[in-house]
Amino acid sequence: MLVAGASLSLLAPVTAQASDAVNIEEMSSYTRSKTKRSRLDSKTFTNKVSEDIANLKGRLDGLEVRQNEFEAGGFSDTTTLDGKAVFALMGTDHSKVKTDGTDSIAAAYQYTMNLNSSFTGDDNLYVRLRAGNSTGNFVNKEFGTYLSMGSEYSDQLRVDKIWYTFPVGDSNTVWVGPKIENYYMHATTPSIYKPVTKQFTLGGNGDAYGASTDSGFGWAYKADNGFAISSNVVSKQNGTSNGLFTNQSKQSWATQAGYTTDQWSVSAIVNQKYNAWTDGYYESAGHTPSSGLANFTAVGLRGWWRPLETGAAMPSISLGYDSTSHDGAPAASNNSTAWFAGLTWQDMFQADDRIGIAFGQPTTNEDETVDPFAYEAYYEFKANDSITITPTVFGGSDRNGTAGDDIFGAVLQTTFKF
Repeated sequence: MLVAGASLSLLAPVTAQASDAVNIEEMSSYTRSKTKRSRLDSKTFTNKVSEDIANLKGRLDGLEVRQNEFEAGGFSDTTTLDGKAVFALMGTDHSKVKTDGTDSIAAAYQYTMNLNSSFTGDDNLYVRLRAGNSTGNFVNKEFGTYLSMGSEYSDQLRVDKIWYTFPVGDSNTVWVGPKIENYYMHATTPSIYKPVTKQFTLGGNGDAYGASTDSGFGWAYKADNGFAISSNVVSKQNGTSNGLFTNQSKQSWATQAGYTTDQWSVSAIVNQKYNAWTDGYYESAGHTPSSGLANFTAVGLRGWWRPLETGAAMPSISLGYDSTSHDGAPAASNNSTAWFAGLTWQDMFQADDRIGIAFGQPTTNEDETVDPFAYEAYYEFKANDSITITPTVFGGSDRNGTAGDDIFGAVLQTTFKF
């Protein structure tokens, strides 16, 4: 299209120049002149035509240079870009009076671009660029209101994730990256429930699966019969002066094994966390040993089942259970537990819609005097192929580990995918 348009723009001056080269009025003047007779021969127009041809060649050479510059500045054939923008309007109400402004209605956005590049056809360099302006309830871990779309980036576009992955043989995959989370490197999908609040990610985003964007690497093996095993390590050395995988940096080493069919899956993970690693999305405030002690080990069990066809009354079901043992903690608080259940109905009222309900107990120590509880319920539907609208209600009782400190909230999200 660029070449065609530029070519048309060249034809106009060429036409004008052609009319100048063969000037009818000038030719007629030879015959009208009574004082002098001139003979018309090829030399009369040779110089003019030669000049015009040179100008035309220069224009075409310039066009070729511009085309080459355009092609050089574009994406390679093996790079793809997709993205989304999320608008959210959110309000909360705490049972206890809050003076920090969290009981309010606020708006926020998240903007994400995903870049995938391949160099061999089987490998992938992944880069996620993200910006957002989430504050307050949008990123509150204490009461579980931190949204999956939350971005504490203060309107700055940043490299949010970057890693490189490549296959080794037919069944093995390796990841390495300066900004990666370990759950991207698991061989088995722990949950198929799609959450609105981040606490319900991965079947309960607590000690067993909780992670952060850090430097790390991992490996996964997937057999043809559905069995899979993976192991990965991440270190919280980004943004600090601590060394990679040293006693000065917080570390997480997760090993997972699972089995998956088309209709169901089961998996187990052991996540060992060192040097006062902390998690916070699916925990009560009374769960202090993980931040007060250096090391702990979390075991997570996950399973999910889904019907063979969508649109049925029977939902897909995702379940999770975590148990954490803290090194050096008193016997009464040595162990903490968490559980999760997520239900999903799809294609119930229109194509590609989704009803989601999740609830459970955030990570809680055995010696806590309260049993915190959290929940969410939403309906997601498509306005068109690119716009999705998701109204949600969420809340919890004793959510932060304090008796009577309950919360109720609602959020309306609109997602634009491109």
